[in-house]
Amino acid sequence: MARKTKLLTALGIGTAFAALAGPAFAQDAVATQEAGDELVSAEEVTETTGDIVVTARRREENLRDVPIAVTAYSGEALEAQGAMDITDIADTTPNVTLEASRGTNSTLTAFIRGVGQQDPVAGFEAGVGIYLDDVYLNRPQAALLDIYEVERIEILRGPQGTLYGRNTIGGAVKYVTKGLPDEPSFRVRATVGTYDQADLVIGAAGPLSDNVRVGATFARLSRGGFGDNLTTGLENYNRDIWAGRVAAEIDAGDAISFRVSGDYTEDRSDPRGGHRLIPGLISGTPVLDDVFDSRGGLLDPKQKVKAGGVNFHADFEMTDHLTLRSISAYRADESGSPIDFDSLPAVDVDVPAVYKNDQISQEVQLVYDDGTLAGLFGAYFLDANAETNFDVRLPGTVTALTFGDVDTETFAIFADATYDLSDQFSVSLGGRYTWDQRTSDVLRQVFIGGGSPFFGGGGTLIALQSDFTGTANFEEFTPRASVSFKPTPDHNIYASYSKGFKGGGFDPRGVSTAAPDLDGDGVREPDEIYDFMSFEPETVDSYEIGWKASLLDRRVNFSLAAFHADYTNVQVPGSVGVVLNGQQTFIGVTTNAGAARFQGIEFEGNARVAEDFGTPGDSFNFAWSLGYINADYKKFIDARGIDVADRRNIQNTPKWTASGTINYGTPVGGGMLNLISTLSYRSKVGQFEVPTAMLDQPGFALWDASIVWRADNDKWSIGLHGKNLTDKEYIVSGYNFLRQNPDTGAFILPDGTPGLSPTLGGEGVLTAYYGNPRQVYLTVGLNF
Repeated sequence: MARKTKLLTALGIGTAFAALAGPAFAQDAVATQEAGDELVSAEEVTETTGDIVVTARRREENLRDVPIAVTAYSGEALEAQGAMDITDIADTTPNVTLEASRGTNSTLTAFIRGVGQQDPVAGFEAGVGIYLDDVYLNRPQAALLDIYEVERIEILRGPQGTLYGRNTIGGAVKYVTKGLPDEPSFRVRATVGTYDQADLVIGAAGPLSDNVRVGATFARLSRGGFGDNLTTGLENYNRDIWAGRVAAEIDAGDAISFRVSGDYTEDRSDPRGGHRLIPGLISGTPVLDDVFDSRGGLLDPKQKVKAGGVNFHADFEMTDHLTLRSISAYRADESGSPIDFDSLPAVDVDVPAVYKNDQISQEVQLVYDDGTLAGLFGAYFLDANAETNFDVRLPGTVTALTFGDVDTETFAIFADATYDLSDQFSVSLGGRYTWDQRTSDVLRQVFIGGGSPFFGGGGTLIALQSDFTGTANFEEFTPRASVSFKPTPDHNIYASYSKGFKGGGFDPRGVSTAAPDLDGDGVREPDEIYDFMSFEPETVDSYEIGWKASLLDRRVNFSLAAFHADYTNVQVPGSVGVVLNGQQTFIGVTTNAGAARFQGIEFEGNARVAEDFGTPGDSFNFAWSLGYINADYKKFIDARGIDVADRRNIQNTPKWTASGTINYGTPVGGGMLNLISTLSYRSKVGQFEVPTAMLDQPGFALWDASIVWRADNDKWSIGLHGKNLTDKEYIVSGYNFLRQNPDTGAFILPDGTPGLSPTLGGEGVLTAYYGNPRQVYLTVGLNF
């Protein structure tokens, strides 16, 4: 009941502001432009101008003027390249990794410039913030957003702690849906392709009156599996999604506007099974030939993801220069995931899991812009709950149930301003102060004779390994500062500093009975258990210099950035197989391992190479991205108390990322025909800090291509798209529970000699999940 009250309070704040601000502050809106540099919408982007509006600093600005490394994709560009979900844009964005988390279809793993989080269990915070229409998604479940009815997507690289707050320590991904049109519109997009792909997106929008506009979009996204589960008969890596969005916009006078939107997604895809990289160590079960086939027998609970939310945005133009903005939101999701770690029919390391998350957030901003001084002052509140339940079912009918429940309350105040000292020089300064409270309940019970009662099992409780409750409070100030020099309106040279902060907490897989007796008195004191279960916040201090430019009458546009980041109190979550009281089990081990340093360069842009050279109106364009990062641990204290920094990797962070896209367009049949081809490359990447043979992915390249025709009046479009045309097999995630040399990562037997031996289960777990194989699909769009 208390959470419902908070929701009603949050959603009512905007209405209260309307009542107070409406008659008193109503002003005629005044449209402004920068002299000689008109701001345009994402759909109006052209290579000739290089203009695109972004909201990276929570206000509309030309991308070239923003002293932040930002890559922006318009909805039109995403459609032309056949992008299906937000992981598709990682191939052409420097130093960015976006992937489906291991064993799931819709949970997101995100890393930017070496910072991220691949563990989705409640209690661990993301390192990259995901925002849907300016609403922060607190958990990674259901954060792998499908692309439809999108205005643009912005990827902000580097800490965004001032304007976006906690857990944007690596950067942020902003997903912006389309606004509602002033004229009635009807849109249909249908796709058919290999693996029985059949997608349908239908949207309608328009005015109900001069001041009210409404819209709705329905999406049915389906595809057969890339492989099969040979035990259950279900498809593997299939797609079965139903989704929808509704919105209403109200202009309550010349200076007051409201937007209410809601979305819902239901993912009924079959469980995603992994591919064993080694034969069964007991059964001798051979490795399957097809990497997309699996043998896992776990079907409990039923695989299903339900997620949705409602947002309420209100803008009140108090004067020509001052706007009051309110963003209220409620979101919730629930996921059932049967994850068969060992991917074999018999129970060996089977993990049925249920994730439940909900959140209420309220943000208020006061935005000011008089042409010389632009900035905002704001406050933010988040009340969120994350609950995780999972069994770990082992041989001999032994099951360990882990229950984790995390309450998070966060409050922050922030301010950021940019002052133009002259037409050429500007300075920006901002800061955010965050109060963060985490309360965690961790319960670990061991059963024998079957699964836990939570998942309908009939096991008998034989041990209580954790029954822990802890609360921790954290405070952090995250400033940012930048200086920009514009020798001409087409050049921006900047230097910046920013700080990011990720909250601490308690290990949801921790075993309190394994806490060390530090004072040797034979009793585990509460403070010893607390210290063992808890981990501290981590921070990043980032320094960046950059140059954004448009050359040759804006035929060439590029962004060049170099950065240095100091990463302290690095959180490294993990779990290891151990034997406690003669019983094999696992323990969560999360440490603030030490410190890391990231240094790198990013270079991206586009060029109109030629036009009117073959036929009248044709053009040839080239776009590129290049990322380099030298990511090294400077200190990493392992379980032995030894600094092994020189023997540890930054996970999910390739040293090199690169892409090149050619786009030839020519007028054909009352429209424009575009031939698009992209080649992208990622160098070797490790899945974990310790090198893991067979699971770590060597460098690889992907080739995509599209043929797209769009009518001049935008009423019709047709596109033929090919993804991963060389059918490259590449690993994106995996599990490992084999015994390793702690220094080299080599697989060893219990006596330390080379060989394969399990630390959890009996068959050995070395399981991989792969990126999508070759796909070809045809998309037809109709707009009225």
